[in-house]
Amino acid sequence: QVQRGESGGGVVQAGGSLRLSCAAAGRNKRTYARAWFRQAPGKEREYVGGFSRTGGYTYYADSVKGRFTVSRDNAKNTFYLQMTSLKPAATAVYFCAVAPRIITSSLRLPAPYDSWGPGPPVTVSS
Repeated sequence: QVQRGESGGGVVQAGGSLRLSCAAAGRNKRTYARAWFRQAPGKEREYVGGFSRTGGYTYYADSVKGRFTVSRDNAKNTFYLQMTSLKPAATAVYFCAVAPRIITSSLRLPAPYDSWGPGPPVTVSS
């Protein structure tokens, strides 16, 4: 199993920026796919962005492309979600997630991941 430390989130005006961090440590140093999800009140959990196990490929929801960026620091076992040009629609609880094994299905689906939550809430005010 892994342990997670979260930071970031808060209240921000529309057009502002936030960075979310997720620190995870397992019993070994193997890494697999990682992702961010979010869930707004009354809505289903949705994929936001993430990357493949090597970090060579990144993926984003269409709604955040060009504004959100995922990154990671393997030495710190931490990955990030940098959010810019925030809109009120980004208001949600955010979750970081890591895959416990190689994923052969879509990396955008939540089922293969170990997801801890709830993560830091983000509120974007207009």
